[in-house]
Amino acid sequence: MADTAHRVEPSGVWATAVGVARVRAMETARERPLFRDPLALAFATAGGRDPAAPSPPHADEAARRRWLGVAFSIVIRTKFLDDLLDRAVASGVRQVVLLGAGMDSRAFRMDWPARTRLFEVDTAEPLAFKAAVLRQERATPRCERITVPVDLREDWPGALAAAGHDPARPTVWIAEGLLIYLPEDAVRSLLERVGALSAAGSRMGLTLGTRGVLERFREDAAAGSPASMWVSETPQDPVGWLDTLGWDAQTFTLRERAAAYGRPIPTPPRQDEGAGGLVSAVRAAR
Repeated sequence: MADTAHRVEPSGVWATAVGVARVRAMETARERPLFRDPLALAFATAGGRDPAAPSPPHADEAARRRWLGVAFSIVIRTKFLDDLLDRAVASGVRQVVLLGAGMDSRAFRMDWPARTRLFEVDTAEPLAFKAAVLRQERATPRCERITVPVDLREDWPGALAAAGHDPARPTVWIAEGLLIYLPEDAVRSLLERVGALSAAGSRMGLTLGTRGVLERFREDAAAGSPASMWVSETPQDPVGWLDTLGWDAQTFTLRERAAAYGRPIPTPPRQDEGAGGLVSAVRAAR
């Protein structure tokens, strides 16, 4: 286990990655988890988010239910993207790029074919925190893992190229829990850059803020909380939007995937639940 005497207090957007690790640790401890993430507990504990510690109080029952919904969405999206990655490598893709990698441990917990290269792109601070925990856990990646310390607002394509990414070969890109923190113009700019680095046959897995999520969470979002930093939602027509960027996409709602995974959502759907927040896309040959 990570040494709790040397905890780091995460801050800003990357602090949310530790919260995600906490949720993944809790799912891993279930009797029949949708996935297993053996490193999640170490990341969460080192960041002061031990799943065994009491959760902070919520303003009211509605707020508690909203945050339970966030935790549930993290579980479902993790399973969704795990499956997408399995399909991508089964199709022959051997380059993986995790944008805003945070505490993602897929390099260590998934089975990768030989010669798979996985690039973790994030700022230096979370990558350094993660490296310290991985050293303590003596974790060994199951593929060639390459960290790329760079801010996504800077020349991350140049940093990725310098780290060895080959745009002439298909890549599977993952942007999990990332785009909701970026303004709409920054989201488009990011995906345009991804498209420029994607050979035909590349794949992409995205999570998008579902319609209405900002309105529902903004009211009681505490300063510095994840919801206080959310700024963008799913476009009205995500498939058409991604088509303009050169991707053939399929979208799914959390409700659809949860039912497919045997975790149906018991509440009736909301009126604003139409657009899918989970996206699987393939680079079109055009």
